Amino acid sequence: MHSLSYSVLMPPTVLIAVCPLAALVALVWRRIGVVLMLVASTCLYLSALPVVSDQLSRALETDVPDRADLTGAQAIIVLSAGAHLGDGKNKPDSLDGFSIERLASAARLYRMVKLPVAVTGGHIYGSTTALGSLMKEELEQNFGIPVKWSEEASRTTFENAEFTARLLKADHITSAIIVTHAWHLPRAIWSFEHVGIHAIPWPVAQPTIRPVTVDDFLPSLSALGWTFYYLHELIGLAYYRLRF
Repeated sequence: MHSLSYSVLMPPTVLIAVCPLAALVALVWRRIGVVLMLVASTCLYLSALPVVSDQLSRALETDVPDRADLTGAQAIIVLSAGAHLGDGKNKPDSLDGFSIERLASAARLYRMVKLPVAVTGGHIYGSTTALGSLMKEELEQNFGIPVKWSEEASRTTFENAEFTARLLKADHITSAIIVTHAWHLPRAIWSFEHVGIHAIPWPVAQPTIRPVTVDDFLPSLSALGWTFYYLHELIGLAYYRLRF
């Protein structure tokens, strides 16, 4: 499921694949091909509009507070994002920008509350080092923050919650602050609550609401990328609620 969720079959990426397919269909069935091309290209255009990605963001993050009440929290859990793959020999794997942002936010949080820290993340396809291991090393060596638990087997957000919960519950931890990006928090919070950890949200890089401008109706690659992430989270959350 993890590979499928980031594959060409997911929107809006699938629309890019549909466009040339529609052109081929039009060679045989002209009307069907043209209609398919118009629908796919229109949806792709809308996906690349900042105004659309912003609305998806607001729909996803409606219930995410700027800062939650940390009373009762017993630990900090930092979720991994991704990594830049090395060659397995001279060039090691390294954390991507999203993961570093989460660690930086977790480091600031740790200095505020001084709670024990857990990191979570297994191997991604092609990696030689688990994300949890990379995060532990980064936090301890470059941020000076001790890591008590390092979960290194999970492949999905639900497994992040499930496997980390086992480690924390062994130490009688039942409430934790979840550190991840604001757009990832709804799925992360749902997952941790589902496995019995009271989850307190700590949003990373939460966007501010700004007035709509003319530029918001002009397509951009950045907006297309954010639309992908937001749709991924909305679909993933719906899937989790049906599956687990």
